[in-house]
Amino acid sequence: MSGTAATLPPQPPKRAGLWPGSLAGRTALVLLLALTVIQAAGLTIHALDRVDLQRFSQGREISARAISAWRTVILAPPQRRAQMLAQLELPVGLTATLDDAPLARPELPSIPATMAGMLRLDLVGQGPPRFRPREIITSWSPRGPTFLVSLRLPSGEWLNLNIQLPPPRPWHSETFLIAFAAMTLAGGLLIWWAVRRLTLPVRALAAAAERLGRDVNAPPLPENGPSEVATAAHAFNTMAERIRRFVGDRTQMLAAIGHDLRTPITRLRLRAEFMEDDEQRRKMLSDLEEMEAMVAATLAFARDDSATEPNVALDLAALCRTVLDEAADAHLDLAEAIAYEGPERLVVQARPVAMKRAIANLVGNALAYGGAARIALAAPGTHGQPLRILVEDDGPGIPDEELETVFQPFRRLETSRNRETGGTGLGLPIARNIIRAHGGDVVLRNRPAGGLAAVVTLPA
Repeated sequence: MSGTAATLPPQPPKRAGLWPGSLAGRTALVLLLALTVIQAAGLTIHALDRVDLQRFSQGREISARAISAWRTVILAPPQRRAQMLAQLELPVGLTATLDDAPLARPELPSIPATMAGMLRLDLVGQGPPRFRPREIITSWSPRGPTFLVSLRLPSGEWLNLNIQLPPPRPWHSETFLIAFAAMTLAGGLLIWWAVRRLTLPVRALAAAAERLGRDVNAPPLPENGPSEVATAAHAFNTMAERIRRFVGDRTQMLAAIGHDLRTPITRLRLRAEFMEDDEQRRKMLSDLEEMEAMVAATLAFARDDSATEPNVALDLAALCRTVLDEAADAHLDLAEAIAYEGPERLVVQARPVAMKRAIANLVGNALAYGGAARIALAAPGTHGQPLRILVEDDGPGIPDEELETVFQPFRRLETSRNRETGGTGLGLPIARNIIRAHGGDVVLRNRPAGGLAAVVTLPA
């Protein structure tokens, strides 16, 4: 892929708290929360119905036992009433005593009509006249709540019924929480499986876009699946084909321009050889050499031949040492300022010629402007940390606002365009294009102790 068409490497999405970063994770979380809310709402409705059923059942049982207690007392001989009342088996929440005075107070609120209807207290007064209470007093206290019913016997005694409804138990089942957790887990697994299947085309599209960013000749996406997915894949393939055609046309145009420029440069070089003035001949040949170097660098930058080079197993540590050795041979005066630090061997999958060119450009830039070149190679970490190559120099550094602009093609902080003090302004852009084509990136940082550091990161 050409230099200007290179794209930034994909950056991992930033998470906001516990919010997942992937589309599948977010969709699954939303559906799981919705499932949980729906389950909770359904179980709450079921619990409320269960409470009503329990209240109804409790009321019916207490009503039946209360009427039974009244009939036992009214039919028993007066001297045995207390004994027979004590022998009755009463449900939880109901106590019956035989007293000389009523416990229910007329001045207190009467039992609400709904509770009275549930307890069926009206049945007590519907028997034969001799079995009916002479007086009925009801009252209740909101605390508890406690309901009091006092029934006066013909003898003047009072049967006092103390009714305390036990608290409802909507979650009576001991396996309720286990069942709820099992249903939620099963629903969550099904949701996760379905979401992963549905978002698979999105992940395939993202992977294809990443491959296209690294290699413009990446294979096209298969145009199958649902209609929306097939339409998106067709649009992506059309876009990729247009990019390939644009890059190819531009490369072909630049190659033609370079070929046409080399012919007049060659003619000028031949004519310069016949000049009698040695000084002028030397200057003209130097200018022509510089022009030819600029044309060659421009064509190399535009073509990006590294994109067609295959990935192979490469010992990056040996490659870094080789680049430094060649730099030391070319700059004997700076040999003492050239050093390597890192593992003896580090094998990665990379394009050997392209990677060597990228590292050589960074080392050459460090020697030209910083008077030193030290490479520190760090292997990938165990927690997903990328591979790092650090190229440091001892120069004056670069203003912070220029740290990114120097990666623009033909951008040079030294504006004299003198080959003795600066190159064509393509070394750093070419190095970044190569590193990004490998899925990594390179940035510049000013060192606190002075000098500049080029930080290269490559995926593990």
